[in-house]
Amino acid sequence: MSDIYVICVEGHLDRKWSDWLQGMAMRHEVDGTTTLEGPLTDQAALHGVLSQMRDLGIPIISFRKADSK
Repeated sequence: MSDIYVICVEGHLDRKWSDWLQGMAMRHEVDGTTTLEGPLTDQAALHGVLSQMRDLGIPIISFRKADSK
């Protein structure tokens, strides 16, 4: 079972990056940030997404594991 993660980054990311970021859903917020949300299979997948953002120079504001329902 995959855990759902929510990652907030600075700026509005182009939607073309969704596939590269493990297919996470992307929502542009009115405050100029982007919220990414979606399932990641394991810690390696989470670290992969965070590393890709680092490599692109995208400032990460926050990330969290979503509450289980």
